[in-house]
Amino acid sequence: MEASWLNKLQFWRKSTLKTELGLYICAEKILVYQAATEHCAEQFSSYSFDKMDWTSAFEQIVKALGTAKVHIVLSADFYQLILVDKPNVEPEDISAALLWSVKDLVSQPVSDIHLDFFESSKQTTNKLNVVVTEKKQLVSLFTAARDVGIDICGVTIEEMAITNLFSDNQARLILSHCVDGEMLLAVVKNGELFMQRRVRGFTQLQSVAAEELAFGLADNLSLEIQRSMDYFESQLREAPVVSIDLLMVGARDKLAELISENFNQEVTPYQAESVEAIYSQMALAEFSRGDAA
Repeated sequence: MEASWLNKLQFWRKSTLKTELGLYICAEKILVYQAATEHCAEQFSSYSFDKMDWTSAFEQIVKALGTAKVHIVLSADFYQLILVDKPNVEPEDISAALLWSVKDLVSQPVSDIHLDFFESSKQTTNKLNVVVTEKKQLVSLFTAARDVGIDICGVTIEEMAITNLFSDNQARLILSHCVDGEMLLAVVKNGELFMQRRVRGFTQLQSVAAEELAFGLADNLSLEIQRSMDYFESQLREAPVVSIDLLMVGARDKLAELISENFNQEVTPYQAESVEAIYSQMALAEFSRGDAA
Protein backbone atom coordinates (compact mmCIF):
# COMPACT_ATOMS: atom_id res chain seq x y z
CA MET A 1 0.00 0.00 0.00
CA GLU A 2 2.85 2.35 0.85
CA ALA A 3 4.57 1.56 -2.45
CA SER A 4 1.33 2.26 -4.34
CA TRP A 5 0.98 5.63 -2.65
CA LEU A 6 4.61 6.55 -3.37
CA ASN A 7 4.16 5.70 -7.03
CA LYS A 8 1.54 8.43 -7.28
CA LEU A 9 4.09 11.09 -6.33
CA GLN A 10 6.34 10.73 -9.37
CA PHE A 11 7.60 14.25 -8.79
CA TRP A 12 10.51 13.68 -11.15
CA ARG A 13 8.19 13.45 -14.14
CA LYS A 14 7.09 16.51 -16.05
CA SER A 15 3.39 17.32 -16.03
CA THR A 16 1.51 16.26 -19.15
CA LEU A 17 -1.03 19.06 -18.73
CA LYS A 18 -1.01 21.32 -21.74
CA THR A 19 -1.68 25.03 -21.92
CA GLU A 20 -4.65 26.19 -24.00
CA LEU A 21 -3.74 28.78 -26.63
CA GLY A 22 -5.53 30.65 -29.39
CA LEU A 23 -3.62 30.97 -32.67
CA TYR A 24 -4.29 33.27 -35.60
CA ILE A 25 -2.19 32.13 -38.55
CA CYS A 26 -1.16 34.68 -41.18
CA ALA A 27 1.05 34.18 -44.22
CA GLU A 28 4.28 35.12 -42.42
CA LYS A 29 3.47 35.13 -38.70
CA ILE A 30 1.40 33.48 -35.99
CA LEU A 31 -0.35 35.54 -33.34
CA VAL A 32 -0.80 33.68 -30.05
CA TYR A 33 -3.11 34.46 -27.14
CA GLN A 34 -2.88 32.94 -23.67
CA ALA A 35 -5.59 33.79 -21.15
CA ALA A 36 -4.82 35.15 -17.70
CA THR A 37 -4.41 32.73 -14.81
CA GLU A 38 -4.09 33.23 -11.07
CA HIS A 39 -0.33 33.29 -11.56
CA CYS A 40 0.11 35.49 -14.64
CA ALA A 41 -1.61 38.11 -16.77
CA GLU A 42 -3.01 37.45 -20.23
CA GLN A 43 -0.37 37.30 -22.91
CA PHE A 44 -0.31 38.20 -26.61
CA SER A 45 2.74 37.18 -28.62
CA SER A 46 3.81 37.03 -32.26
CA TYR A 47 6.13 34.59 -34.06
CA SER A 48 7.44 35.19 -37.58
CA PHE A 49 8.48 32.53 -40.08
CA ASP A 50 9.43 32.21 -43.75
CA LYS A 51 7.62 30.47 -46.60
CA MET A 52 5.16 28.37 -44.62
CA ASP A 53 7.90 26.93 -42.42
CA TRP A 54 5.39 25.57 -39.90
CA THR A 55 7.99 23.58 -37.98
CA SER A 56 10.02 26.70 -37.24
CA ALA A 57 6.91 28.61 -36.20
CA PHE A 58 5.61 25.92 -33.86
CA GLU A 59 9.06 25.29 -32.38
CA GLN A 60 9.21 28.98 -31.43
CA ILE A 61 5.83 28.72 -29.70
CA VAL A 62 6.76 25.58 -27.75
CA LYS A 63 10.08 27.10 -26.71
CA ALA A 64 8.31 30.17 -25.36
CA LEU A 65 5.09 28.70 -23.97
CA GLY A 66 5.55 24.93 -23.77
CA THR A 67 3.49 22.20 -25.41
CA ALA A 68 -0.11 23.24 -25.85
CA LYS A 69 -3.61 22.50 -27.02
CA VAL A 70 -4.68 25.09 -29.59
CA HIS A 71 -7.59 26.34 -31.60
CA ILE A 72 -6.61 28.00 -34.86
CA VAL A 73 -8.15 30.79 -36.90
CA LEU A 74 -6.84 30.90 -40.45
CA SER A 75 -6.37 34.29 -42.05
CA ALA A 76 -7.98 34.92 -45.44
CA ASP A 77 -4.61 34.06 -47.07
CA PHE A 78 -5.35 30.37 -46.59
CA TYR A 79 -8.88 29.85 -47.85
CA GLN A 80 -11.57 30.85 -50.29
CA LEU A 81 -15.18 31.29 -49.26
CA ILE A 82 -17.53 30.52 -52.14
CA LEU A 83 -21.33 30.73 -52.29
CA VAL A 84 -22.80 27.87 -54.34
CA ASP A 85 -26.14 26.16 -54.90
CA LYS A 86 -26.93 23.50 -52.34
CA PRO A 87 -26.66 20.08 -54.05
CA ASN A 88 -29.85 18.07 -54.22
CA VAL A 89 -28.34 14.97 -52.61
CA GLU A 90 -28.47 13.11 -49.32
CA PRO A 91 -26.77 14.93 -46.40
CA GLU A 92 -23.92 12.43 -46.27
CA ASP A 93 -23.16 13.07 -49.96
CA ILE A 94 -23.09 16.89 -49.83
CA SER A 95 -19.31 17.25 -49.38
CA ALA A 96 -18.57 15.02 -52.37
CA ALA A 97 -21.08 16.90 -54.53
CA LEU A 98 -19.68 20.27 -53.48
CA LEU A 99 -16.23 19.19 -54.60
CA TRP A 100 -17.45 19.22 -58.20
CA SER A 101 -19.37 22.46 -57.67
CA VAL A 102 -16.21 24.38 -56.70
CA LYS A 103 -13.51 22.66 -58.76
CA ASP A 104 -13.69 25.19 -61.60
CA LEU A 105 -13.78 28.14 -59.19
CA VAL A 106 -10.44 27.48 -57.50
CA SER A 107 -6.89 27.11 -58.75
CA GLN A 108 -5.81 23.90 -57.02
CA PRO A 109 -6.55 20.44 -58.49
CA VAL A 110 -9.45 18.40 -57.12
CA SER A 111 -7.02 16.06 -55.36
CA ASP A 112 -5.68 18.98 -53.29
CA ILE A 113 -9.03 20.45 -52.22
CA HIS A 114 -10.20 20.22 -48.65
CA LEU A 115 -13.61 21.79 -48.07
CA ASP A 116 -16.25 22.38 -45.46
CA PHE A 117 -19.52 24.31 -45.58
CA PHE A 118 -21.97 26.22 -43.43
CA GLU A 119 -25.28 28.05 -43.68
CA SER A 120 -27.13 30.46 -41.45
CA SER A 121 -30.22 29.33 -39.58
CA LYS A 122 -31.87 32.34 -41.25
CA GLN A 123 -30.92 31.15 -44.74
CA THR A 124 -33.57 32.27 -47.26
CA THR A 125 -31.99 30.86 -50.42
CA ASN A 126 -30.90 27.39 -51.42
CA LYS A 127 -27.22 28.30 -51.10
CA LEU A 128 -24.23 27.09 -49.07
CA ASN A 129 -21.07 28.88 -48.01
CA VAL A 130 -18.18 26.59 -48.94
CA VAL A 131 -14.74 27.01 -47.39
CA VAL A 132 -11.97 25.73 -49.68
CA THR A 133 -8.39 25.17 -48.51
CA GLU A 134 -5.33 23.36 -49.84
CA LYS A 135 -5.22 19.84 -48.45
CA LYS A 136 -1.42 19.54 -48.64
CA GLN A 137 -1.00 22.76 -46.69
CA LEU A 138 -3.34 21.62 -43.92
CA VAL A 139 -1.64 18.23 -43.65
CA SER A 140 1.75 19.96 -43.41
CA LEU A 141 0.39 22.28 -40.73
CA PHE A 142 -1.06 19.46 -38.61
CA THR A 143 2.06 17.31 -38.98
CA ALA A 144 4.43 20.09 -37.92
CA ALA A 145 2.26 20.85 -34.87
CA ARG A 146 2.07 17.22 -33.80
CA ASP A 147 5.81 16.71 -34.17
CA VAL A 148 6.61 19.42 -31.61
CA GLY A 149 3.89 18.53 -29.12
CA ILE A 150 1.07 20.87 -30.13
CA ASP A 151 -2.44 19.41 -30.29
CA ILE A 152 -4.72 21.16 -32.78
CA CYS A 153 -8.24 20.92 -31.36
CA GLY A 154 -9.97 22.85 -34.10
CA VAL A 155 -9.51 25.10 -37.13
CA THR A 156 -11.87 27.86 -38.22
CA ILE A 157 -11.92 30.96 -40.42
CA GLU A 158 -12.27 34.69 -39.79
CA GLU A 159 -15.96 34.77 -40.69
CA MET A 160 -16.82 32.15 -38.07
CA ALA A 161 -14.34 33.30 -35.42
CA ILE A 162 -15.78 36.81 -35.36
CA THR A 163 -18.95 35.46 -33.76
CA ASN A 164 -16.89 35.20 -30.55
CA LEU A 165 -16.36 38.96 -30.37
CA PHE A 166 -19.65 39.55 -28.54
CA SER A 167 -21.67 37.15 -26.39
CA ASP A 168 -25.02 38.95 -26.02
CA ASN A 169 -28.28 38.31 -27.87
CA GLN A 170 -28.23 41.60 -29.76
CA ALA A 171 -27.66 41.72 -33.50
CA ARG A 172 -24.45 43.60 -34.22
CA LEU A 173 -22.89 44.63 -37.50
CA ILE A 174 -19.10 44.24 -37.34
CA LEU A 175 -16.58 45.69 -39.76
CA SER A 176 -13.25 43.87 -39.44
CA HIS A 177 -10.15 45.00 -41.28
CA CYS A 178 -6.70 43.45 -41.00
CA VAL A 179 -3.76 45.46 -42.31
CA ASP A 180 -3.66 45.41 -46.14
CA GLY A 181 -6.62 43.02 -46.28
CA GLU A 182 -10.15 43.22 -47.62
CA MET A 183 -12.86 44.48 -45.30
CA LEU A 184 -15.02 41.78 -43.69
CA LEU A 185 -18.55 42.90 -42.96
CA ALA A 186 -20.58 40.54 -40.78
CA VAL A 187 -23.77 40.48 -38.71
CA VAL A 188 -23.65 38.31 -35.59
CA LYS A 189 -26.24 37.50 -32.94
CA ASN A 190 -26.24 34.96 -30.11
CA GLY A 191 -22.87 33.65 -31.22
CA GLU A 192 -24.17 32.90 -34.72
CA LEU A 193 -23.12 34.34 -38.06
CA PHE A 194 -26.24 35.63 -39.80
CA MET A 195 -24.57 37.09 -42.86
CA GLN A 196 -21.11 38.05 -44.13
CA ARG A 197 -19.45 39.56 -47.15
CA ARG A 198 -16.06 40.88 -48.21
CA VAL A 199 -15.99 44.50 -49.31
CA ARG A 200 -13.31 45.58 -51.76
CA GLY A 201 -11.68 48.98 -52.02
CA PHE A 202 -10.55 49.42 -48.41
CA THR A 203 -7.32 47.41 -48.25
CA GLN A 204 -5.22 50.44 -47.24
CA LEU A 205 -7.69 51.72 -44.68
CA GLN A 206 -5.13 51.57 -41.87
CA SER A 207 -3.00 54.17 -43.67
CA VAL A 208 -5.71 56.76 -44.36
CA ALA A 209 -5.24 59.90 -42.28
CA ALA A 210 -8.17 61.09 -40.17
CA GLU A 211 -8.53 64.31 -42.14
CA GLU A 212 -8.81 62.36 -45.42
CA LEU A 213 -11.68 60.09 -44.35
CA ALA A 214 -14.31 62.72 -45.09
CA PHE A 215 -13.34 62.87 -48.78
CA GLY A 216 -15.54 59.98 -49.90
CA LEU A 217 -14.19 57.00 -47.99
CA ALA A 218 -16.51 57.24 -44.99
CA ASP A 219 -19.53 57.75 -47.25
CA ASN A 220 -18.53 54.84 -49.48
CA LEU A 221 -18.20 52.59 -46.47
CA SER A 222 -21.53 53.85 -45.13
CA LEU A 223 -23.14 52.84 -48.42
CA GLU A 224 -21.79 49.29 -48.06
CA ILE A 225 -23.08 49.18 -44.48
CA GLN A 226 -26.53 50.35 -45.59
CA ARG A 227 -26.70 47.68 -48.29
CA SER A 228 -25.93 44.98 -45.73
CA MET A 229 -28.42 46.37 -43.23
CA ASP A 230 -31.13 46.45 -45.91
CA TYR A 231 -30.45 42.81 -46.74
CA PHE A 232 -30.45 41.82 -43.07
CA GLU A 233 -33.79 43.50 -42.43
CA SER A 234 -35.66 42.80 -45.67
CA GLN A 235 -34.33 39.43 -46.81
CA LEU A 236 -33.72 37.84 -43.41
CA ARG A 237 -36.70 39.66 -41.88
CA GLU A 238 -34.78 40.74 -38.82
CA ALA A 239 -35.04 43.83 -36.65
CA PRO A 240 -32.34 46.45 -37.27
CA VAL A 241 -28.92 45.82 -35.77
CA VAL A 242 -28.35 47.58 -32.45
CA SER A 243 -24.79 48.70 -33.15
CA ILE A 244 -22.06 49.05 -35.73
CA ASP A 245 -18.66 47.99 -34.39
CA LEU A 246 -15.33 48.77 -36.06
CA LEU A 247 -12.54 46.25 -35.52
CA MET A 248 -9.57 47.93 -37.17
CA VAL A 249 -6.52 50.11 -36.58
CA GLY A 250 -5.72 53.53 -37.98
CA ALA A 251 -8.05 56.52 -37.66
CA ARG A 252 -10.95 54.40 -36.39
CA ASP A 253 -12.26 57.00 -33.91
CA LYS A 254 -12.69 59.60 -36.65
CA LEU A 255 -14.17 56.99 -39.00
CA ALA A 256 -16.71 56.01 -36.34
CA GLU A 257 -17.64 59.65 -35.90
CA LEU A 258 -18.21 60.14 -39.63
CA ILE A 259 -20.16 56.91 -40.11
CA SER A 260 -22.38 57.67 -37.11
CA GLU A 261 -23.66 60.76 -38.94
CA ASN A 262 -25.35 58.44 -41.45
CA PHE A 263 -27.04 56.00 -39.04
CA ASN A 264 -29.23 55.90 -35.96
CA GLN A 265 -27.20 53.04 -34.49
CA GLU A 266 -24.28 53.62 -32.18
CA VAL A 267 -20.96 53.28 -34.02
CA THR A 268 -18.20 52.02 -31.74
CA PRO A 269 -14.48 51.65 -32.55
CA TYR A 270 -13.25 48.46 -30.86
CA GLN A 271 -10.15 49.43 -28.91
CA ALA A 272 -7.33 47.10 -29.94
CA GLU A 273 -3.69 47.63 -30.81
CA SER A 274 -3.77 44.74 -33.28
CA VAL A 275 -6.73 43.20 -35.10
CA GLU A 276 -4.69 40.06 -35.66
CA ALA A 277 -4.15 39.71 -31.90
CA ILE A 278 -7.90 39.95 -31.33
CA TYR A 279 -8.40 37.07 -33.77
CA SER A 280 -6.01 34.98 -31.67
CA GLN A 281 -8.16 35.85 -28.65
CA MET A 282 -11.27 34.76 -30.54
CA ALA A 283 -9.46 31.54 -31.46
CA LEU A 284 -9.04 30.72 -27.77
CA ALA A 285 -12.77 31.38 -27.25
CA GLU A 286 -13.43 28.36 -29.47
CA PHE A 287 -12.50 26.16 -26.47
CA SER A 288 -15.52 27.52 -24.60
CA ARG A 289 -17.74 26.99 -27.62
CA GLY A 290 -16.63 23.38 -27.75
CA ASP A 291 -17.33 22.90 -24.05
CA ALA A 292 -20.77 24.35 -24.47
CA ALA A 293 -21.49 21.98 -27.35
